[in-house]
Amino acid sequence: MIARLRGRLDGVSETGCVLDVGGVGYLVYCSARTLAALPGEGEAVRLEIETHVREDHIHLYGFAEAAERDWFKLLTGVQGVGARVALGILSALSPGELAQAIVAQDKSMIARAPGVGPKLAGRVCSELKDRAGNLALGPGLAAGTAAAVPAAAGAAAGPPALAGDALSALVNLGYRRTEAFSAVQTTLAELGDDAGLQDVIRGSLKALGR
Repeated sequence: MIARLRGRLDGVSETGCVLDVGGVGYLVYCSARTLAALPGEGEAVRLEIETHVREDHIHLYGFAEAAERDWFKLLTGVQGVGARVALGILSALSPGELAQAIVAQDKSMIARAPGVGPKLAGRVCSELKDRAGNLALGPGLAAGTAAAVPAAAGAAAGPPALAGDALSALVNLGYRRTEAFSAVQTTLAELGDDAGLQDVIRGSLKALGR
């Protein structure tokens, strides 16, 4: 298995690049985000690699950062998401944006990717909300993972339930789940765990500029 390649960039196409490693040219498929981060031809490159071995081919998928590769592995584990669709999602969304969309269960954000309809976007959100854990959540998001989904009836009170209730209120006011989630997390960080629901909603509205 190839986990990483270091060499010189020998060419770039719409779907990937050729990496010259000791005179051997490796064809590596990449997201648009990784392709945009590549240097000029002939310059040194290091890519994190995910190797897919099939009966009829061996494909290498390259990523500028490990977080993008890890998300690729998670995405291709979702039913209906192949390598091409996973690269499309990672081309449309950064690892941090993808994490936030899944935590906030924002299907519309994921559906922005080419080849991803509402049904598949919903499946990605549903299947990955528990499996993603703290992967690439970025500053301030990991602690709020449990708060992304509104608390079930009868759930114990506390920060997750509070954040879920505030998120539901903002969504009902017409805000997108991702922007509402970000505002709630910012407000909770400022007010602390002892804040009341109305305080969180008011602070979140202020963060949203309303």
